[in-house]
Amino acid sequence: MKNILKNKPVAIFLIAVLLVLFTIFVMNMVDNIGDNLDNEVLIKTSMGDITVELNPQKAPITVENFLSYVDSSFYENLVFHRVMDGFMIQGGGFEISGEQKKTDAPIKLESNNGLSNSEYTIAMARTTLLDSATSQFFINVENNFPLDYSNVNPGYAVFGKVTKGQEVVDKIKVVETTTKNNMKNWPVEEIIIYSIKRA
Repeated sequence: MKNILKNKPVAIFLIAVLLVLFTIFVMNMVDNIGDNLDNEVLIKTSMGDITVELNPQKAPITVENFLSYVDSSFYENLVFHRVMDGFMIQGGGFEISGEQKKTDAPIKLESNNGLSNSEYTIAMARTTLLDSATSQFFINVENNFPLDYSNVNPGYAVFGKVTKGQEVVDKIKVVETTTKNNMKNWPVEEIIIYSIKRA
């Protein structure tokens, strides 16, 4: 090492290489932080705020679809219309009146992406048809592993997780529900989604 340091051209070269590597490392860290911020959305509800970190790396189609609804202000003044303690809270499709909002075309199911329907993750709701998800989403309030993809189960596509506002999710999941607008598990007092915006 002493011999290398005595050789000034070699020492300068090594220092330059180290500086370049350090700069690349720092830039990657900054990029990753920026990516995380770009992929966060804030769900403002009548019971409080929920921050969700999306995962476009694992669920690119689903995240792009969700953000297209977010950017068009589609979710403003919709409700959580299906609340089941011990299972999930679902919203993003119905107005307070019970009218279902018109959506864009359904997307391809991305349930086989390595993400699990664990507590506080967000996933797309769908019908019995696999490629039928549009705007509706649900937040898991328990570890719902039976909803995960497997060789015998198509599952439901997880595309993010709640990073702030878990206590709001916990408040929503225990509200009193009834049968309303011909649907079970509709909250007696409306839980309004005021907006969903990029954080």
